[in-house]
Amino acid sequence: MADQMRILLLEDDLALGEAIRDHLASLGHGVDWLCSVGVARQAWRSAPYELMLLDQRLPDGSGLDLLREIRSRADTVPIIFVTAQDQIAARIEGLNSGADDYLVKPFDLNELVARVTAVARRKGGQPNPALCIGSLQIDIANRTVLAAGLPVELTAREWALLERLLRNPARVASKSQLEESLYSFDEGVESNTVEVYVSRLRKKLGRDVIVTLRGLGYRMGPL
Repeated sequence: MADQMRILLLEDDLALGEAIRDHLASLGHGVDWLCSVGVARQAWRSAPYELMLLDQRLPDGSGLDLLREIRSRADTVPIIFVTAQDQIAARIEGLNSGADDYLVKPFDLNELVARVTAVARRKGGQPNPALCIGSLQIDIANRTVLAAGLPVELTAREWALLERLLRNPARVASKSQLEESLYSFDEGVESNTVEVYVSRLRKKLGRDVIVTLRGLGYRMGPL
């Protein structure tokens, strides 16, 4: 599966939206399910998303317009365009407007997950999800960690934080960015949540696996 991500889902069909949200959430993703272009636009401007699923026809407009606006701002967030129209012209229009992939309704949820995984990995530049950090061997796709050859069990939120750091291992991730990876848009965040999970990861993987930069945030230790 893809790394755990914060996903914006724009879908006004209540049954379909609920099914997509629940399925993606069961895989550890944080999903903000929104039903109008206007609200989705506000969310995009205020929160860092790692992938978007945009429906074409909404009560107040089209996801295609939002897609074009996002790309006009040079935002390269992975976007999968969802349409009920199976005409080739509609699909071409979505791709030409900047979508990374498209889905035609109705679709199987497992196909959705496969496309989310493929698009996220392609945009993230990680065709090979296996990483070695010191004595650690991390397989992001299969969500396994070996420390000195021994398996280490991580919880879903420990994985979410670790994968967020691994996305850009040499760069600093702020506390707020790490909080975003742990919770959905509408969930509360305790003030010490990040510190708690960083501490747990250090206990399981080694004290030097995550470096604290006071006042800035966290990054992975020496690669």
